[in-house]
Amino acid sequence: QVQLVESGGGLVQAGGSLRLSCAVSGRTVSMYAMAWFRQAPGKEREFVSGISWSGGNFHYADSVKGRFTISRDNAKNTVYLQMNSLKPEDTAVYYCAATRSSSYYMALREYDYWGQGTQVTVSS
Repeated sequence: QVQLVESGGGLVQAGGSLRLSCAVSGRTVSMYAMAWFRQAPGKEREFVSGISWSGGNFHYADSVKGRFTISRDNAKNTVYLQMNSLKPEDTAVYYCAATRSSSYYMALREYDYWGQGTQVTVSS
């Protein structure tokens, strides 16, 4: 059984930074492509960023492009999301997800495992 545990969320002022981590246990993370999604109150869960199993391919939603950076350390079984220049509209619960595929997808239904989420709140 694969388990994903997110950490690093919190309260930050607009313009600030946070780094989210997703620790993977149960299987080696190198077997999965990974992604970050987020869900704001009253909204659907949306794709933020994805990274292939090797780390060589990645993609960002237009809303975070140039501000967020996804990375992975397969030796540590961990995936990261560095978030800079945060905006109030980035406020959401952020979820880590894993898919038994070498490449990421933007659709929620393609992911096999999910973390419990970590809250990110950006104040204006």
